[in-house]
Amino acid sequence: ACPLNPRQRGFIRAAGCSENLKLLQTIIRAAKSEHRPLGVVFVDIAKAFDTVGHHHIIHALQQRGADPHIIGLMNNMYKDFSMYVT
Repeated sequence: ACPLNPRQRGFIRAAGCSENLKLLQTIIRAAKSEHRPLGVVFVDIAKAFDTVGHHHIIHALQQRGADPHIIGLMNNMYKDFSMYVT
């Protein structure tokens, strides 16, 4: 429904973290051997559905070209959403 980046490893059937770790090790070794500066940034969008506004999620789906039916389902799911803790 929504195209993913080929490096996406979460929530899909793939080799997982080991492939990305091997890639990172290769990049670090190459930078060291060539005496080149290297910056590494890890971004963790933990619990994104809890912390990102629902309208932002819908907008991102639209920008990524998600199927309009899926976007409609998501809109309906978030419409008048409330939660009670007892």
